[in-house]
Order: sequence, then structure tokens, then C-alpha cells
Amino acid sequence: MASSFLSNTTISFSCSLSSSPLPRLLPSISFSPIRFKPTPRRILTVRSKIREIFMPALSSTMTEGKIVSWVKSEGDMLSKGESVVVVESDKADMDVETFYDGILAAIVVGEGETAPVGAAIGILAETEDEIAEAKAKAASKSGTSTPAAPPPAPSSAPAPAPSKPTPGSAAAPVAEGPRKTVATPYAKKLAKQHKVDIESIVGTGLYGRIKPADIEAAAGIWPSRINARPDVVAEAKPAAPPKVTAAAAATFSSLPPPVPGSTVVPFTTMQAAVSKNMVESLSVPTFRVGYPVTTDALDALYEKVKPKGVTMTALLAKAAAMALVQHPVVNASCKDGKSFTYNGNINIAVAVAINGALITPVLQDADKLDLYLLSQKWKELVEKARAKQLQPQEYNSGTFTLSNLGMFGVDRFDAILPPGQGAIMAVGASKPTVVADADGFFSVKNKMLVNVTADHRIVYGADLAAFLQTFSKIVENPDSLTL
Repeated sequence: MASSFLSNTTISFSCSLSSSPLPRLLPSISFSPIRFKPTPRRILTVRSKIREIFMPALSSTMTEGKIVSWVKSEGDMLSKGESVVVVESDKADMDVETFYDGILAAIVVGEGETAPVGAAIGILAETEDEIAEAKAKAASKSGTSTPAAPPPAPSSAPAPAPSKPTPGSAAAPVAEGPRKTVATPYAKKLAKQHKVDIESIVGTGLYGRIKPADIEAAAGIWPSRINARPDVVAEAKPAAPPKVTAAAAATFSSLPPPVPGSTVVPFTTMQAAVSKNMVESLSVPTFRVGYPVTTDALDALYEKVKPKGVTMTALLAKAAAMALVQHPVVNASCKDGKSFTYNGNINIAVAVAINGALITPVLQDADKLDLYLLSQKWKELVEKARAKQLQPQEYNSGTFTLSNLGMFGVDRFDAILPPGQGAIMAVGASKPTVVADADGFFSVKNKMLVNVTADHRIVYGADLAAFLQTFSKIVENPDSLTL
């Protein structure tokens, strides 16, 4: 049966086609030729790479370094990681490597001269075409390639007649006009420190270059050494003496006059570093405690292990490390005066005298090494120290210092506390001593006196006394040292 809805509904479809355009369902889009605006072509240029070789900081206390020798010469090709120069720091001589490939175009600081940390000591060029530019850059830094102006060459043009010097005037320079002062960076630094007029000094270096020795001579610190050329010396003779400021004159006048026949010897780099550290130690409040230790058992052990290469210094270092494990505050350090640090490692620095100087190679983690390995490590450190080949971490990482003069027969002495450490132990010789026991019987035993200097800001008397008691027990019963 059909639906009534369908029967009563008529569906009609109509469609009208006309010439009118269809309704636009999208926005009108007009097409036009796309014109691209021409952009200027970028021309890539490779800039020359001229790099500087800087004086490195080989230790935390190093402020300047001395050039021992140049391994490479000007014009040599260098490869990355290759040794270029040997620098003397405050503790050791170390090879300085280059970080880039290139050509050593110019040497700014010569052998035997000193430069502050961070100063340019050489110029590295990437290609041969850049050598001239690198040399010009080196000349602007040090003036080594910029000699004093030579006398004018004779020409056909009439030259003015030379003026006659007035009475009291200094000799005229070789060339007319102002003369550029050429000095090493360290010489300029010294001149500023000692307030010396660098313009009034005639240098004794190459082409009249002013060296540190010239500044020291002008300041009255070091007698002048004439190494200049004959013509430079001839010109320097009639010149007026260098002017010294009133402050500098007052400083030098307070110094006692040199004893006739005496010789002034300047500090080496290592001696200067030791001097600086000793002066810094005066700002630390310290106290000292002495403690007698019976060494009969230790002496007997030493006779057994000596053929195996074990030294008494290694035995004492091992005993001190084992005692520090039980007393960590003695192994602590205070550097800023506001806090102290418990060091996680026990690194025993041992003082060694080398060629009139002092250095402290460090036995790192001495408490964790067995006695024989510790002795082998100590032997290697001493050999490297004598050859001035210690790495910075091998002499500046100590947390406790040991100084042993017992081999010289010294009974007792006090040691100066190194900056940044909590204590230093001074060990004297072990000698036969008459002692009395609790029952009043006398006997002879070997005893040595140990003096410890400690930083009183972090180590107190009770702490140090307890540490010395522990150290004494280990030495008097040394079987644990060989475990």
C-alpha cells in the first residue's frame, strides 16, 4: 500500500541554464606573472687565520712563566698537539703544545725571557701568505722586529746642517724625531711596579729592546749588565741617568747597602714561588705541638723492607696517612677564612730539596696504596722532580705535608704551614734515649721527636694531640703498615 505522503506530494526538478556566470564559492584569484626580485650574490671570502700562542697557566699559583727553550724555530710547520716551547713554571719545566696547525711566523718572547700568564709568546700563521701579516702583528706586540730608526740614507737633496748641542743637553739620538720605546711585556710590568720612567732607559736587548734586567738596574735592584752593541753603549754613555721617583728612592734608600764583595743572585722561578707561599702562610694563625715517638719497632721493620726499595720517608708517609683516616679534621683545609673543607682524599705532600729550591711531590691516596707500591710511586716522583717534569696535579694536590730531616741528624725543627693545608709534620732523627719505665728501671730506646704545625682555625689542640697519639701507636706497632 502506497504511502499517503507520497501520493499527495509532487516532486518537481527544475534547472535553468543561462549565460550568467556561476556563483563564486571561493574568493577571486587573479593570476599575474610572478617577478622575483634579484638579490645580490654573496661572495664568500676566507679570512686569514693568525693565532697567538699564549703563556699558559701551568699551576694554580703561576702568574708568569719563563721561556726555557723554543723547540721550533720561526718558519717551521706545526701540527696540532706538537710541542712548540718549553716553559718554566713555578715548580717544573713543561712542554707547551699548539692547538692548531700552521706556521710559526714569529717568536714574541725569546729564550730566557719572562712573560705573564695569558700574554702572547708566539704568532701562528695558517699559510705562507700570512707570515708577513703575522710578523707585523708580533712587532706591534713586542717590538722585536721594530728596531730604532736607522740613520737617513744620503740623498741628492740638501740636508739641513746639524744643530750644535747646547750645554748640558744629552747626546742626540741616531735618527731625528721621536724614538719608539721597545720593551718586553714583563719589562713594562716591572717599570710600572717600581715607578721607573721607561722612556729614559736605553735597552741592552736586540735593537735596543728594553729587558727586565734594564728595569731592575734602573730601579737599583740588580746591577746593570752591559750586553749591548758597541754603538748603543757609545750613545748611552753621555746620557743622563734614569729618573727615579721620590717614592721609589725612599724605598731603595731604606735597604741596607750591599756588603763589599757580595754577589746578588735573583730568585729562580721556583724560589720566587716558594717565597710567595711562605709570605702567604704568615696570614694563617698556627700553633705547634711536639710529640716523642719510640721507633725501635719501626727501625727493625725498615731494615727488613729496605732491600726491597722502601725508604723511611715512605714508611712515615704511610703511617701519617693511616692516622689521618681516623682524624679527618687534620686532613681538612681552610682557604677563604670563612669555611673549611673535609678532603675526600688523603694526599701526602713530601718536601724535597732540589738544586737550592723546594718542591713537594704528592703521594695521592697514600692510605689506599700498599707500602711497596707507595715506595715505587715515591721514587718515580722524586726522579720527575729532579728532572723538573712533574705535572701540576703531582705537586699542588697535597692535603697534608711531611718534612723529614732525620737523615741529616736533625733532632727537631718546626715547619712552615703551606697555604691551603691544615697541618705539616716535621720529623727529626731517631736517636738512642735513656727512658724510665713505671717501675723505675732505666733502658735505652730509639726515639724521634715529631713537631706538627697546624692551622688553628680548623685544628684545635685536642684534635692534634689525638692525631699524634694515633700516629705514635702506628709507628710503635708498625705491622699494619705492610698489610
